[in-house]
Amino acid sequence: MARRGFVSTLNRISREMERSARASQRAYESEQRAQIRAVREAERAERAYQRALTADEKENKRLHVESQMEDAQSQNQELEEQVQALGKILTDGIRRNPVLDFAKLRTKPTYKPLELGNFSLIEDPPRWDDYAPAKPKGMSNLLPWVKKKHVEEESLARQRFEAEAQARVSRNAMRQAEVKKRRDAHERVVEQAKREADEHNQQVEQLEAEFRAADPNAIASYFATVLESSPYPDGFPLATNAEYQAESKQLIVAYDLPEYDEIVPAVKSVKYVKTSDSFTESARPESQRRTMYADAVAQTTLRSLHEIFVSDTAGYVETVVFNGYVDTIDRGNGKPIRPCIITVRTTREIFHDMDLANVEALACLKSLNASVSKSAAELAPVRPVLELNMTDPRFVQEGDVLATLDQRPNLMDLTPGEFESLITNLFTTMGLESRQTQASRDGGVDCVAFDPRPIFGGKVVIQAKRYKNTVGVSAVRDLFGTMQNEGASKGILVATSGYGKAAFEFANGKPIELLAGSNLLYLLKEHANIDAKIVMPEDWKDIGPDD
Repeated sequence: MARRGFVSTLNRISREMERSARASQRAYESEQRAQIRAVREAERAERAYQRALTADEKENKRLHVESQMEDAQSQNQELEEQVQALGKILTDGIRRNPVLDFAKLRTKPTYKPLELGNFSLIEDPPRWDDYAPAKPKGMSNLLPWVKKKHVEEESLARQRFEAEAQARVSRNAMRQAEVKKRRDAHERVVEQAKREADEHNQQVEQLEAEFRAADPNAIASYFATVLESSPYPDGFPLATNAEYQAESKQLIVAYDLPEYDEIVPAVKSVKYVKTSDSFTESARPESQRRTMYADAVAQTTLRSLHEIFVSDTAGYVETVVFNGYVDTIDRGNGKPIRPCIITVRTTREIFHDMDLANVEALACLKSLNASVSKSAAELAPVRPVLELNMTDPRFVQEGDVLATLDQRPNLMDLTPGEFESLITNLFTTMGLESRQTQASRDGGVDCVAFDPRPIFGGKVVIQAKRYKNTVGVSAVRDLFGTMQNEGASKGILVATSGYGKAAFEFANGKPIELLAGSNLLYLLKEHANIDAKIVMPEDWKDIGPDD
């Protein structure tokens, strides 16, 4: 029995050990399965994260591509708008009213409003009730130590109250000082703005008064302002100089044209390449760019002529000389140059007979006998019909008594022979081989000269007229006839007065140079160092009045 009990015990222990081992194995296997599940769960989470990350990257990449393509489209649209603007220079110009409104030139003073910020806020004095300690309640107020403590608290509170009151007084004083400082500064700004506006308006009023009185300088300023106020595409300098010759009712304009690269885009189109995440540019053909520039210059010239004649509501101008210049740097020597690339002279009557809405700009200028650069893009220069600096302010209208007070020689005081010698010497000094002829019946001089330059030179017929009145077309016709009879290659007519529009119209396109009195004074000073003037005697009568 004892042995069976022992065996039974061993069996029980063995079974328990087996059960414990199986339990341990199951626990181990369960833990392994849990770890595997955790790993698999982590792997699933990682794959989900990577899928989400890939989706975000794809979306970001898609958005980036769209943005780049939109950028390319925007650049192409900007290029197209730039090209279209160049093609509409003339049509846009003839649609607007260029008349200068003097009232709109006046200005009002402009300045920013006064800004005080928090400095305008004034703090109220502190209230004692906000600082006073609470009084003891009930019978405790009679206890000495309670009463003593309250007195101490009240004393401290009083110190804080008085300190805050003083601090607020100081802060308010500082604010008030800053307010005064800002107000004073603002008042100075306002006064300055008012002074500048008043000065500007006075200048406008003076310009208007002088313009109404037909002052030549005011007339020139008016038309220069008209041209500079005209809206053009980006790249146009909008700078103009002008000179008005009252004796000929002729306006001479020196207009600043833009440089080739400033207005004609070198890029034809922009394309986004997705594979390389980059932009590629397609170059605009150089021949196309040159054509666009020449056309823009031609349109600008016609538009300027249109704006001058249309804005001339007072009828001051009969003839306009337009010279278009480009301020740039000579790429060969690095020095500044200013070539004239287009020049034209036309009259109001001829120009108003044109329908600018339907013309082709370069063909229109050709019909006006304009001289246009053969290569405007390369700034090949042309000779101006009449340069701005060939005018001279010393030309004096009759009745200008002050002009007789100086010692400069008056050309009208010379004898016919002296005047003849003067003109002959002048053109000899200018490089012509001049020879005097017999004096003409009107007291002027006929001079035959030779230009020694090959190709461009030849025989030149020069005629001078000391006239008080405007030289008409018959004198120009006579000169042209003399040229043909003499077999001359060029004719020059010099007058102490000016020319009518018919004279300019007849000379247009012919090898004839018309020099007014102001031009003569300039040439005498520039080439012969003769500082002269032209003052018409009151009793002067033109011999053989012109029509």
